Amino acid sequence: MSELQLTHLTYCGANLPPAQIVFGRELTVIYGTSDTGKSFIVKSIEYMLGGADLAMVPEGNGYTQILLGLLMPDGSPLTLLRAPDSNSIFLYQADLRDLVMATPDASVTAVHNARSRNSLSIHLLRALGLDEVLIRKNEAGGTRPLALSDLLHLSLVTEKRMIGDVPPVLRTGTASTRTAELSVMRFLVTGEGDPAVDTGLNAGQRRVHKGQVQLLDQLVLDLSAKLVTQENERQLRDRLIRIRTALDEQSAPLRQVNESHREAVDSRMETARELAALDERLTEVSDLLGRFKLLEAQYRSDLERLAMVNEAGSILGYFKVGTCPFCGAEREHQQANHRVEETTQLHIAVQAEAAKTTALLADLLPTIADLDGEQTALISRRVEAQSDIGVWDQIIADLEGGIAALRSNVEELVEERSIVERELELQTRIAELDDKKSRLVGEGAVVTTRPTQHIPTATVGAFDSILQQTLNAWQVPAADHAEYDQYYAEIRAGGRKRIERGKGMRSVLHSAFTTALARFCMDRDLHHLGFVVLDSPVVTFRDPEPDDIDDVELTSTVVDRFYKDMLSFPGQAIIMENGDPPTKVLSEAVTYHFTGTASGGRAGFFPASMH
Repeated sequence: MSELQLTHLTYCGANLPPAQIVFGRELTVIYGTSDTGKSFIVKSIEYMLGGADLAMVPEGNGYTQILLGLLMPDGSPLTLLRAPDSNSIFLYQADLRDLVMATPDASVTAVHNARSRNSLSIHLLRALGLDEVLIRKNEAGGTRPLALSDLLHLSLVTEKRMIGDVPPVLRTGTASTRTAELSVMRFLVTGEGDPAVDTGLNAGQRRVHKGQVQLLDQLVLDLSAKLVTQENERQLRDRLIRIRTALDEQSAPLRQVNESHREAVDSRMETARELAALDERLTEVSDLLGRFKLLEAQYRSDLERLAMVNEAGSILGYFKVGTCPFCGAEREHQQANHRVEETTQLHIAVQAEAAKTTALLADLLPTIADLDGEQTALISRRVEAQSDIGVWDQIIADLEGGIAALRSNVEELVEERSIVERELELQTRIAELDDKKSRLVGEGAVVTTRPTQHIPTATVGAFDSILQQTLNAWQVPAADHAEYDQYYAEIRAGGRKRIERGKGMRSVLHSAFTTALARFCMDRDLHHLGFVVLDSPVVTFRDPEPDDIDDVELTSTVVDRFYKDMLSFPGQAIIMENGDPPTKVLSEAVTYHFTGTASGGRAGFFPASMH
């Protein structure tokens, strides 16, 4: 039976080293540290095969092309090229693994639309011989064409779905899609699609549904009136990408100018603080100089007076006759040389006081000189600081002008982005209402020939046998009597539903179901995509701790046996895990070890220089 094979996933960007994983034809294991891009690889594969959205990681900034290499059922290569956040996928009939500049061989849309014949889903299903398959979409027996997404979720399991509560058979878990999802499972294990049947509304149903259909029609008209452009969803999304690219280009210089403005304001504030400190110190120095110079003048005045006193005392002592000018003694009471002795004592006292004042003046003068020097330096620096503030004011004014111009451009782009996003939201709402109307009409249909609804018991039993063999090969404890309950779309093992088990058991049961389904289809030459991609199928297994209340004892044996069994998987298997695989897997499978650090080998999916 026709199958696909994944050959590589490559991210490319101008002036950036490619980020690439080349998949083996059989088993590929990507393991190592968390947060290195393993789950991102799974989401990227899903996105390239028609996924609606991909949340880019910071390491992916600058990468503008995503390439997914396929080997088609006829053996020819096909490269899918899709940009992040785009609905357009370009097809190249060649194996391309670097930045693509060539004109594509074809262009398709990622969104599956039954009314369009130009989607990736239809292109690949046609290559697989499944483009004419119909599946049942409601209880009335209405049918729709099979879509690639119907098959992909049964081959590619993200980490969230691996441990989630939704049964593996179901893609969304919502009631509106349950019938179609069960029909896809039936098609895979039986190889039989659903026949187209004639359906129609009877008179009573028309009366019941007419008002609801009219209301939905009116809502669609009201929403359509709010649309301001004639662009379709693809054109709007492409336009949104261009706007976001322009915003990124405008935001970078705006951030740079804002940073320069902030630095200039900080520098001006620092200079202003320095100027304030200079003014404060100048005031202090001027005040001290004023006081010290007054003190200097006082000292010099005292020295002049002392000199005058010394001179006057000598004159008075030598020439005046009569009462002693120093002690007041009358002449008859004065001893010989009385005046000379008194004059000498005065001279000594004056000299001592003059010496003291001279010493104080000698101490004061260097201080005054230092303050004079400091005052001169402060005045000079103050002039420079005032000049610096003027320069910063001019720089800030120029930067603010640049910011205003850039901000105006960014605001225009933001406004345009809001318009496009609002248009996309309206179109999404309109599509939802159209879908509700379609389901409403389908629910009210009356079938003339009700198709077979369930999988034959013998077929279910054969699948259950493969599922049990898989769990036994992995030596999963407490997993006997494994079966697929098609009435509840659930997996049972050990007498309990998968949803009733712990995360570890849920992940293992999901992995076992996915691989067992692939083996069942491949062994019987039934339709299948030909590959499985499993994100963390056994990563949640761990040895139980004391008082652990997990439902089974989970050991590393399961992990080893899982890898051993996957080495004999009949198709292509791609596994993402945190723990190291056994040595045998390292030697026989294609493996990638993400270490999380550039010094320890390959850091992650993206080159280490981008981390």
